[in-house]
Amino acid sequence: MITHLNGKLSELYPTHAIVECNGVGYHVNISLNSYSKFEKEENIKIFTHLIVRADAHILYGFFSKQEREVFLKLISVNGVGPASAMMMISSLEIEEIKEAIETADVKKLQTVKGIGAKTAQRIIIDLKDKLDGDIFNFNINSDNSKNKSKFEALSALDVLGIPTKTAEKVLEIVSKDFPDSQADVLVKEVLKRI
Repeated sequence: MITHLNGKLSELYPTHAIVECNGVGYHVNISLNSYSKFEKEENIKIFTHLIVRADAHILYGFFSKQEREVFLKLISVNGVGPASAMMMISSLEIEEIKEAIETADVKKLQTVKGIGAKTAQRIIIDLKDKLDGDIFNFNINSDNSKNKSKFEALSALDVLGIPTKTAEKVLEIVSKDFPDSQADVLVKEVLKRI
């Protein structure tokens, strides 16, 4: 899996970018939000997600890990494909998506082209509990190692199938008992206490 590219921005368009790494140019689909942030950059680090289909390998790129995590959560919803998720991330800011899901604002999500009432409701139902904390409450690009460790621990617990709300509550307690611990220690302690 390609998780990020670090290289020269050869070409930039509102829907995609060509990133050159060691002489190889990667075609990366991007959101409009990422486009506006990369516009003045020459060398970039772009966070990516590779989707492999029978007929193509498609690389999606994001300005931040947070944007990528929201994309991954959106495509986990039945009926929301990568194109729809990119449209949402292009049409709305990450915080607007979070707020619309938290407040069950179907109309806000429907302002995105291709998202109907049923899909908007499904997104809200499926993601209401999954967007708490793990993406938005921690600034994952910060140098604060405590926040980074917490974020990594929450991501790992999510992969292990622990409900987000449960993981957050137990992680808060564990973080107080082990304030400067790495993510692996936090995850082990949380698993012991669940």
